[in-house]
Amino acid sequence: MVSNNALFDEFIKSHRWGILTHLKNSGAPASSVVAYAVEGASMVVSTPGKTFKRRALERDPRVNLCVINNQEPFNFVSVEGVVTVETEQLEASTRLVFENIQAVGYALPEDLGQWLKASERVILRIQPEHFHGVIRAA
Repeated sequence: MVSNNALFDEFIKSHRWGILTHLKNSGAPASSVVAYAVEGASMVVSTPGKTFKRRALERDPRVNLCVINNQEPFNFVSVEGVVTVETEQLEASTRLVFENIQAVGYALPEDLGQWLKASERVILRIQPEHFHGVIRAA
C-alpha cells in the first residue's frame, strides 16, 4: 500500500494523472500535469532530465502530487512527500508509468533504453509522508 487509507490507496492505484507541485527558488509553488505509477510504497514520475522541475526538486525535494480524476464528482487525493531524482536503472519504473497510461493511447517506446538516453529522462521517486483528499460516491 502507498497510503494507510484503503480508499485513498485504491484511488491512487486506479488513476494515472496528477498535478505535481514543487517550490521555486523564490518559494513560490510551480505545478505541472504528470503521469505517475505506484511502485511498492512509492510513486514514480518519468520526466525529461533537463527540466526546471528536476533542478528545483534537487534543490528542495518537497513535493505535492494531487491525483485527480476526469469526471464528476471530481475526487482527489493529495500526496505530500519528498522526491529522489534517479538517473540510472530507469526502465522498470518507466515501464510502470507507460502501463498506467497505455489505456489512453500512450505506447511504450520501441527501444526504451535508447529513448530514455536520447531524452535524458529521469525518474522522480516520491516517498509519501502525508495524504489528504476527498472521495465522494458518484
